[in-house]
Amino acid sequence: MADQHPDKQPKRAKPVLPPGARPAEGPKGAKPAMPPGARPAEGPKGAKPAMPPGVRPAGPGKGPARPPAPGGDGAPRGLTRQDFTSDQDVRWCPGCGDYAILATVQRLMPELGVPRENVVFISGIGCSSRFPYYMNTYGMHSIHGRAPTIATGLKASRPELDVWIITGDGDALSIGGNHLIHLMRRNVDVQLLLFNNQIYGLTKGQYSPTSELGKITKSTPYGSIDHPFNPIALALGAEATFVARTMDRDPRHMKDILKAAHAHKGAAFVEIYQNCNIFNDGAFFTFTEKDTKPDHTLFLEHGRPLTFAGGQKGLRLDGLRLEVIDLAGDAWSISDCLVYDETSYEMATLVGHLFRQPEMPRPFGIFYRETRPTYEALLQQQIETVMRQRGPGDLQALLQAGETWEIT
Repeated sequence: MADQHPDKQPKRAKPVLPPGARPAEGPKGAKPAMPPGARPAEGPKGAKPAMPPGVRPAGPGKGPARPPAPGGDGAPRGLTRQDFTSDQDVRWCPGCGDYAILATVQRLMPELGVPRENVVFISGIGCSSRFPYYMNTYGMHSIHGRAPTIATGLKASRPELDVWIITGDGDALSIGGNHLIHLMRRNVDVQLLLFNNQIYGLTKGQYSPTSELGKITKSTPYGSIDHPFNPIALALGAEATFVARTMDRDPRHMKDILKAAHAHKGAAFVEIYQNCNIFNDGAFFTFTEKDTKPDHTLFLEHGRPLTFAGGQKGLRLDGLRLEVIDLAGDAWSISDCLVYDETSYEMATLVGHLFRQPEMPRPFGIFYRETRPTYEALLQQQIETVMRQRGPGDLQALLQAGETWEIT
C-alpha cells in the first residue's frame, strides 16, 4: 500500500457484516448503523441537511441542482424565486438598478411555467451582462455585442428553448448595433432586455450611444457632440414585432411588461430605464421618482385614452403631431384624447418619438405588437419542405459536388 499523505485521510470504510447477517436496527433494506462516534458521509459536523430536489445548495464548489420534478403536463411543480436564484455572489455596485431588474425576473420566472432546463440567458459585455451568472438556468456570458447572433443560432437549432437576451445601451447599440437590428427584423422568438443607463458603467463612466448631447464624461470632458439613439425608435425602425419600455423603479409595471414580452411569439424588445448610481445617478429620476413621475410619465394602455398627471392632462392628435391638452379646464375633455392602439405601427411611431420634447411626457408600456411568423418557424418549415422534395441529403456527396480537383 502506498504511503498516505499526512494531510489526506483515507475514506472511511463501511463496516463489514458477517455472511448473511443484517443490521440489527431495522428491516431488510435499511441502511446499516454507523459505528459509534461516526458521522454520515454527506458532510462534516454542522452541515446543513440535503436540499429538496431542484434546489441548489448555497456555497461555492457545488454542482448544479437537478431539474425540478415535472408535473403531469410537463411543467415544473411548485417553483419559487429561489429555484431561479444561483449560488453566485451578485457583484454589482450597491444601489445599482440592476438588482431590481434581477429580482423582478427571478420572481417572474416561476409564473411562466417553463422548466429551468429549457431556459437560457445570453448576454454580451457590460455591467448588465453578468446577469446569466445570477440565474439558476442555462446561460452564456458571450462577447461584446454578439449576444443576438448567439441567440439566433440557438433558436435556429433548438427552437423549443426559452431564450432571453440581456444587454446594455453600450453593448447593444454600439458594437452590437448591426446584430441587434437583424435579430429584430428577422423576428427571432426571444425576449431582448436592454438595460439603458445612458453611460458606460463597466469601463468607469464614458459616454454611451444613448447619452444626451452635452454629456460630460471621462471621454467627453467638454461635452458629448453625438446625437443619441432613441432605442424605441430604433426597434420600431428595425420592425421588431413587440416594442416596450419600462423602468427599474416600478417593479410591478416591469413584471407586467416582461410577462407580456414572454407571451409574445417573435422578437420582443424591452428597453428598461436603469439607474447607474455611480457614474450617472439620477438620469431618469424625472420619470421614476414620486414627486415628478405623474407630470412627466405617460403609461400606454391599449384601447385607453392617452392621459397623465393623474388624469389632469392628455394628448390629442393635431394633424400629424401630438399636443398636450389640459383636462382640468372646460376647453377639453377626455373624449378629445387620442385612444391608443398598440397594433398601429403609425401610432407607435408617433408616440415612440416623444423623446426629447420638454413639454411632452415620456411614454412607458407596450408601444407596438403584431403577429408575424418567427424566423425559426420559417426556417424549420423550409428545411422540412426541402427534405421532402430532395431527401435527407448526403454530406459526402455535398462536399464532392460541383467543381472538385485533386492535388497530387
